[in-house]
Amino acid sequence: MGFEEEYQAFIDAHLQARTGERLRRLQEGHQQAEVLFLKQVWWPLFHHFQYLHPEYEVDDFKDGKRYLDFAYIRPAIRICLEIDGYGPHLKNISRWQFTDNLERQNQLVIDGWTVIRFSYDQVKEKPRRCQQIVQQVIGRWLGDELDHTSLSFVEKEVLRLAIRKGEAIFPKEVEKYLKLSDKTVKKVISRLVDKKMLIPASGNVRVRSYRVGDQVNHPIQ
Repeated sequence: MGFEEEYQAFIDAHLQARTGERLRRLQEGHQQAEVLFLKQVWWPLFHHFQYLHPEYEVDDFKDGKRYLDFAYIRPAIRICLEIDGYGPHLKNISRWQFTDNLERQNQLVIDGWTVIRFSYDQVKEKPRRCQQIVQQVIGRWLGDELDHTSLSFVEKEVLRLAIRKGEAIFPKEVEKYLKLSDKTVKKVISRLVDKKMLIPASGNVRVRSYRVGDQVNHPIQ
């Protein structure tokens, strides 16, 4: 399925699982900025919405409830993704509201969350840069998870390099990074392409660069 079908199934599943305030927040809080983030940033990276929760409820430091635009939750990792618009409500925010927002973010960090914020303009005008940031942040965890796979040491290091960079890598970079010959690097990259861990990012007849494949973005077994 494409984005529209997968997105609708994703939202429908969360709507059906919620009641009360959690349902109302999803119905009213999930708007244009959040949809644009999913369409232009998240979907091109992962092509699925596993582990992602829209309008996720957390306990407030004042014993109330707050809602995150998106929460990405897997074992040992909790990432808060916020998309901030620049409108009248933000320009007219009071000093107390400003302080409250800072306290809210600090409390999330204290509670073990990684907090990533994007402006609506960033998502709209620079989606590729946003993709790189998301991939790099999530890649820190995925990179550790590679230790539990059957890949060779060199294959794992090549993937870690690609994950950390968050964009296409070139064989010459791998040669320099791992101090290996071009022949060895070609063999390693070829094996990773066969396993769909890397996929060609540029070039038709002769591939010049590679990026992390969907196999790495999905759960690694």
